[in-house]
Order: sequence, then structure tokens, then C-alpha cells
Amino acid sequence: MERTYIADISGKIGQQILLRGWVHEIRDQSKIKFVLVRDVCGIVQSIVKKDNHFFDQIAKLPKESVVEVVGTVKEEKQAPGGVELNIDKYSILSESERELPIQVIEKTKDSTDLSKRLDWRSIDLRKPANLAIFKIQSALLDGIHGYLAGEGFVQIFTPSILGVPSESGSEMFALDYFGIPAFMRQDPQLHRQLTIAGGIEKLFEIGPSWRAEASHTVKHLCEHRTCAVEMAFIKSEQDTMRLEEQVIIAAFKNVNQKCSKELALLGVELKVPEAPFPEIRFPEVYDILAGLGKKIEYGGDMDTEAEKLLWEHVKEKYKTEFWFVNGFPFKKKPFYVMRIDEKPEFARSVDLYYRDIEMSSGGQRENRYDKLMANVKEKGLSLESVEWFTKFFKYGVPAHGGFGLGIERLTQVLLKLDNIREAVLFPRDTQRLTP
Repeated sequence: MERTYIADISGKIGQQILLRGWVHEIRDQSKIKFVLVRDVCGIVQSIVKKDNHFFDQIAKLPKESVVEVVGTVKEEKQAPGGVELNIDKYSILSESERELPIQVIEKTKDSTDLSKRLDWRSIDLRKPANLAIFKIQSALLDGIHGYLAGEGFVQIFTPSILGVPSESGSEMFALDYFGIPAFMRQDPQLHRQLTIAGGIEKLFEIGPSWRAEASHTVKHLCEHRTCAVEMAFIKSEQDTMRLEEQVIIAAFKNVNQKCSKELALLGVELKVPEAPFPEIRFPEVYDILAGLGKKIEYGGDMDTEAEKLLWEHVKEKYKTEFWFVNGFPFKKKPFYVMRIDEKPEFARSVDLYYRDIEMSSGGQRENRYDKLMANVKEKGLSLESVEWFTKFFKYGVPAHGGFGLGIERLTQVLLKLDNIREAVLFPRDTQRLTP
């Protein structure tokens, strides 16, 4: 007999089926025992009546034991999902210890400390609400991938180990590479640009990056995943913004289409945003913030308080959750960012915000060799340290740009999770390296 998944049970009324999964809970009554069996699709109520020879035996099963169950499906309006399974026979595939390190049943809001939950992550992931997070995250990525592939973007893979720092050495993890100093990448940015220079005009990459940043907040990780997109022959950073809007819209539509049950379980009503997203530019940012009681020196960058104030401004004025900030001060940006020629103190640098949290950084890159080298000198970088990258710009590189969208942050804000670590299977931060 082939295995049936719980998602398919409702179409098998009156049939005998085989299930495999975990014992989620056992409710012991005098004449009937309810065994809730859980698999990757959900939970089904299974019953054993008193005249069954294993009536007393099955009640002793430790929760979270892995079982194989054969039974007959019947319609039952009072059961979750409107069906239940009459168990004919069962076998234990892997028996659990009786005392669990953390609870899996979600009758009330989980009060277990997040750190302990992460210590026992594989048990914690068995909770249906936690499983729902990663089904939704998978649907986000599926929507992103599907849209970009449909628009002719080529998926690529760039190196994770670098011979020189990609931006600055202070926040990079160093390692010994056969006796040669090396670094884990902060961002695949520079190699994406070299791929554009190589003639792949539209590309994307989904993969990890690392930052040795000492921040231990609810939105920071030392290892995170990004969907990085780059395209050539753009007219300006506006082209990258229009693309990113469509990527977000496609991702959200895919989640709504495929994860309605998971969204309902998490109490989330996902609204697909409308394009174009509003854009706030520097230096006008300073005037807006000043009007909200926040003064930032001309040429200065935003802090967390400024981001929250701007979000309140956007929410009231535009009635939207997604918004761009464009034209950041160049002195705060890396050397490869293109400056605005007529206003060189500012750059064609764009951040996308979802509510009050930054989702991505991007914009237009500097493709003109003389301008690029001028940026290198202004940033105080040695010519030798970036020559591996800059030398290719002598040989004809089209105008290009893109963005790097944080997958875990997008998941966190979408689902209103308290901590970004809840959106990571096995988080890596300043205090955690296992499991």
C-alpha cells in the first residue's frame, strides 16, 4: 500500500489508507482514544474504539514517536478538516523518549525561551506554526525564482571565499586558505558585476553571505541568505526599482496561492502591494525628518529612529507597506556605487523598506572606469587591493545595477515574527554556532 499524505485524506472517504508521521497527541477517553497523527501536511484525528485489541496499548505511545498507521477514512464534521481515520493497525517506526525537552503541542502561545527552542531546534521545528514559516519562505523563493526565470534572468553561483575583502575588512570572517589569508563574502556584489562584464546581461543568485558584525538584535544575523539580482543596459536606478517591485509582487502572489492554510495558521492576511512603490529621495529626506522632529545633518545617514519616523510618514501619506529611499549620501556607500553627476555628494543608491525595516540595498553601479577609479581614490582604498575587480572596466562594461533582497528579513516582516532567528532553520549569530 502506498503512503497517503494528510493533505490528500479528504479525497479518500471510505478507503483504507496508510499514513506515516509523528504522534502529536493522545486523548484518552473511557470508550474511545483519539490519536492525533502529524505529517508535513498537517494533523489528522485518528480513533481507536474499545473493542480493538490494542485499545490500551496505543494510549501508552510516547508523543513524538514515529508511527505507521493503516486505517479507514470516514467523514466526521466535528473532526479537524471534516475527516477522521479509524485505525485498523499501527506499528512504531521510531519510539520517542517520554519526556520531551520542549513541548510541540501549540494549545497556547509558546512561553519557552527562544534560546532553548533553538538549542532543541529539530524538536521546535515540528510545531505546525514553525513548519508553516518555512513553507511560506519556500513559496516566497519559488515566486521570486519563477518570475526572474520567466523574465530571462540566468541563475548563477559566485564564490563564497574571497581573496580580498569585498567592502571592508572590519566586518568579515577571516580564514586560512592553504596558508593564504581569505575571507567569507559579505555580499556577492562584485562578482555579480564581473559576470555582467562577462556578457550575462540578466542574472540572479540565491545564496548565503556572512557578516562578522557584533550586533545582537532581533533583526541581525552573522549568516543570512540573499536573493541578489543584477541587470545590464539600464537607463538608471529606476529600472532596478521597477524590477524589484515586480519580484515582490510575484513572490507575494505565490504565497497567497500556495500557502493559504499556513497564513491562516499564523494569523496573517497577506496583502499584495501595488506598483509603483513610493520613493523618498535625499536630500528631501532631511526636510521630511525635520518636519517630524528629527534633525539630521546634511550629508548624514538615517538611523533606526529615522527609519521608523519615515515609515509613519509613508503609511499616512501613501497607505502602503513597501517604499524606496533613493539617493543616499555617497560618503556612506561603497566605491562601486554610481554618484549622481549633477549632485556628486549623493549616489544612485536605493534601499527598499517593508514597513520600517530595510529589505534590500541596491541601485546603479559605476561602470565608467575613470569614475570608478576616482571613487576608489576618494574612499582611500589602495589600487592594488581592488585591481582584480576594476581592471575589467577598462574593456567595455554596460550601465548596470541591481539589488540584494534579504530572505530572512522579508519572511520576518511578512509574518510579523518577533525575532529574525525564527525565520532561519539553524541561526548563526554572535552567540550561536550549534546546532
